[in-house]
Amino acid sequence: MSSYQVVPMVYNSKEQINAIILLEQQCKQLDSVHLKADLDHISQKDGDHALLCYRDGTLVGLLSWYASDTVTGNINAIVHPQYRRQGVFSNLLKRAILDMKPQGINQLSYRVPQGLSPGVHTAQSLRAIYDRAEYSMQLVNEALEVTEPPELTLSVAKDEDMEFMVTCSSQAFGDSEEWTRNYFMQTNEPSRVNYIAWQDQTPVGLVRINSINATTAFIHNFCISPDYQGRKIKRTALRILVNLLREQSYTDIRLSVVTENERALNLYRSVGFEVNSEYHYFSGNLNM
Repeated sequence: MSSYQVVPMVYNSKEQINAIILLEQQCKQLDSVHLKADLDHISQKDGDHALLCYRDGTLVGLLSWYASDTVTGNINAIVHPQYRRQGVFSNLLKRAILDMKPQGINQLSYRVPQGLSPGVHTAQSLRAIYDRAEYSMQLVNEALEVTEPPELTLSVAKDEDMEFMVTCSSQAFGDSEEWTRNYFMQTNEPSRVNYIAWQDQTPVGLVRINSINATTAFIHNFCISPDYQGRKIKRTALRILVNLLREQSYTDIRLSVVTENERALNLYRSVGFEVNSEYHYFSGNLNM
């Protein structure tokens, strides 16, 4: 029986990129769930790590991962339906763990599309515990016009804004300031831009943009300081941000939200975002 060959992806390899696109298409034809390889994230320099699994020269599986902090590896994987339960994912994961351990990563987060039962079974077989579900949302309508002059302004964060960013994010999301500071340092790539929301020369909020490519922007870490919540500031800031991204020629604007956060879900819909997919997340560790 032929053995599997696991190799690192070369981000600018046209041959590998074409093979990944074909694998996505094959999965889409054979699955009721559309699996995504997150090609935008793995086909750029300094993007997510990616491993490819071949059998007899044919790509049958892919695993990508990135570290959102200093200890957690976030995993996304796709396996050709005809090669599932045959060791493809386990071979990919073993190799990924070898790459993660020297970086101090000891926790894993598996992303599974809603409705993909093989993915759920795999996560459970690895003793991973269900963590949360998130909607992926995409802007489908133009943001409403902001009254001029706006009651709020956005500006690119400067080095001296770091302490506000740490405090604001920590208070909004319930993480420690130490973890939050490490997270910002870990995700300080050129593709990310941090914006501070100001009202009357006072910093009141934070939002980060990850530029996936020339036309796609992902909004994340969007938060308002507790003292200023409930004043419609978040909706105004989001409208300003969307208009700003449109001016920068982004045509595909995305974000994600926990499915149980009805307040945030309604906010994003009010500005023109709609749900296009749902993902479930499972937490595990490096011990297989």
